[in-house]
Amino acid sequence: GVRISIRARDSQRLTNRPDICEQPVPSSKNAPALQTGVGPYMRANMALTVRILPSGREFTVAGRETILEAGLRSGLSLRYRCSNGSCGECKARIVSGQVRQVRLHDFVLNAVEKAAGDVLLCCTGADSDLVIEVREIGGADEVARQEVRARVSAIERIGGDLIVLRLRTPRSQALQFLAGQYVSLTLPGLLPRYRSIASCPCSGNQLEFHVRRIPGDAFCEYVFTQLKTSQTVQIDGPEGSLTLDRESTRPIVFFAYDTGFAPIKSVVEYAISLEGEQPMALYWMALADGEHYLDNLCRSWADALENFSYTALTSIAGPPAAEREWSEYAALEQVLAEHQDLSAYDVYFAGPRGLVSTARRLFMAQGLPSERFFAETLRHF
Repeated sequence: GVRISIRARDSQRLTNRPDICEQPVPSSKNAPALQTGVGPYMRANMALTVRILPSGREFTVAGRETILEAGLRSGLSLRYRCSNGSCGECKARIVSGQVRQVRLHDFVLNAVEKAAGDVLLCCTGADSDLVIEVREIGGADEVARQEVRARVSAIERIGGDLIVLRLRTPRSQALQFLAGQYVSLTLPGLLPRYRSIASCPCSGNQLEFHVRRIPGDAFCEYVFTQLKTSQTVQIDGPEGSLTLDRESTRPIVFFAYDTGFAPIKSVVEYAISLEGEQPMALYWMALADGEHYLDNLCRSWADALENFSYTALTSIAGPPAAEREWSEYAALEQVLAEHQDLSAYDVYFAGPRGLVSTARRLFMAQGLPSERFFAETLRHF
């Protein structure tokens, strides 16, 4: 299992609000001696630093977060399903340190499991430095298919034909997915439609989708003319393999075509949450000038991150087709001109099937190993 080490940072001001119903949970009897825990008053405003072994990644934990909440927020792919102590999927073993139970749970741990130091991470907080044995999701094939009923939390129209749709899942039934995956959305009276998730898994129960209006398309017309906030949307999934290789330290090239930016955004935000040091270059090809609908977000990444670059490209959306194909080819040529040896790179690509095939061929001709080209086709956006 993966081992997580958590240590307390300097505490801030004491709070006058005591913690209620918090019970200390002992570690395994074979583990090193417990460290001194912190009191409930100090814990409320204390920051914790989480160190994951063997990767060495670190992240902070807010005062009353559960270990599961902190791990997911930081980008750690921990196994869970219900998030409320009903399923037992987030069970972990405390090797050393002191934790507390922050909420009751229906899942029953037997006497042997309790004696070994097993806890449910969704119901457990940290009171001292910890070492925890826990399972991580290794790849897309290990993510279970789920059915979740979410509610529309926001419908943000950007320009005349693009909506950023935000859904909120119940806290007791968050959708577990990997950055870059897609799901099917079912609206009343319509067939399910695949849509890529544009948000990072670290965003918890907040999901984001990008919908471009296509004349005559029933799904798009419903989103643009009938969908209301608080309305229920059925989610099924996730699917897809355009997922970040968390173990790779190779420089990354991201390429998104139009709303193919959705899965790329998810992967970029997840990569940022991991705080890796490898260079990342994002190329976003829009159908026309001004159609990079989250251009300011991309520029903010480039401004804030030392090793991140962003290039906005423009295709020719209308006829003749030959001109459009020429502009798409020219965009790929620009990427190749700026990365003349791709042998040490990873490429994440989201676009139309034909453009994906062309990019794969050109990038491999410039040294990219075939297994380092991760792609998803436009039908899922």
